[in-house]
Amino acid sequence: MKTVNLLKDLNKRKTPIVKIDTSLNHFDGNVIASGKLDKANKALETLGLPK
Repeated sequence: MKTVNLLKDLNKRKTPIVKIDTSLNHFDGNVIASGKLDKANKALETLGLPK
């Protein structure tokens, strides 16, 4: 019965509850797909942002 009430309370919240995974901190500051990032930046420079 407690889980039903807990789920109802969670569904009524306006802000989500997020658990942060600290094991991913070693990716901080590293560019994973640098080739794709360069392509995307070049496309944004030439085409611009959509309206």
